[in-house]
Amino acid sequence: MQVGLIGAGNMARGIARGWGKPILAADPLPGRAQALVDELGGTAFASNAALAQAADLVVLCHKPAQLDEVAAEIADDAKAVASILGGVGLADLKAAYPGRPVYRFLPSTPVEIRQGVVVRAADGHQDARLDQGVPALFGELGLLVEVDDHLVDVAMGLMSNAPAYVALLAEAQVDAGVRHGLPPDKAAEMVVQTFAGTAALLRARGNDTLAVRREVTSPGGSTARGLAALERAGVRAAFHDAIDAVLGVRS
Repeated sequence: MQVGLIGAGNMARGIARGWGKPILAADPLPGRAQALVDELGGTAFASNAALAQAADLVVLCHKPAQLDEVAAEIADDAKAVASILGGVGLADLKAAYPGRPVYRFLPSTPVEIRQGVVVRAADGHQDARLDQGVPALFGELGLLVEVDDHLVDVAMGLMSNAPAYVALLAEAQVDAGVRHGLPPDKAAEMVVQTFAGTAALLRARGNDTLAVRREVTSPGGSTARGLAALERAGVRAAFHDAIDAVLGVRS
């Protein structure tokens, strides 16, 4: 399946690197598409329409506000469309690309190393070959999770935005260690490995967060004191506030 990316920004580059194969690319900044092709092989196109004519599957990686503008250029030529546009539901995609197989996905940046999460919006049958092949293609990038279309943006707050949150937590923990005298490089090594190891341990424990917390928390011990301090600081409430902000929910 020859894949073409419309848009060659950060997320498009991450997806393409995760696939690790020649790609078709087009971008309003021609240098970005060419740089991606120079890295992975393939062809950079001067127009979205030319790319759509050459691709078996067009992946929409442009800005969500450009949905109708790009569709006006390529809808007649696109054979099938997959979208990673945040906030653009299946109904909008199908309206923009009538009569074409359309798929909605939302990836996270670790797809670049095939360790991401890719959320797929559940949908009915469209094309037997593509219904199997397109999800399999995105499944190469990490964990593929299917949810109802109206929950994709909720999922975005948990996995698509979350790499920035995790990086912020790691940064804060490193800073705390440096404040007490640890060299920054050693603090960073320890914190990042602890995050990676804890994620692996959670997976081994069947994602049982409570079990992992209990294993390391002795009554009245240092971990209990640290957890109490985090709760007093509102860490749990902060994550609820973050997803409300992503969804535009006003408190």
